[in-house]
Amino acid sequence: QVQLVESGGGLVQPGGSLRLSCTASGDTLQNYAVGWFRQAPGKEREGVACISSIDSSTYYIESVKGRFTVSRDNTKNTVVYLQMDSLKPEDTAVYSCAAGKVLSFSDGEYPNWGQGTQVTVSS
Repeated sequence: QVQLVESGGGLVQPGGSLRLSCTASGDTLQNYAVGWFRQAPGKEREGVACISSIDSSTYYIESVKGRFTVSRDNTKNTVVYLQMDSLKPEDTAVYSCAAGKVLSFSDGEYPNWGQGTQVTVSS
């Protein structure tokens, strides 16, 4: 079973950027679909981006298209990134990565989860 750890969260001003990393141990990520999810206080968890295990196709929810980029580190098959640019206060949330065999924005499709990292966008 793969274990996941997120890193790279923090406090950033509106318009700024952060890059989150999802690092795996116990297995590589090349055979897993990976999703990035976020949960803001008082809100349900939502999937924001995901990347295919087959051809690394990427998918985003509308609110982050053009601002977030999910990618695999092909030299280290144990890392998936979420580059977040032009951040807005409404992006503030705990961000988690998840790995599974099915590419989806549904958290129920992912059996393996990291603990999450806080992203706060504020001036």
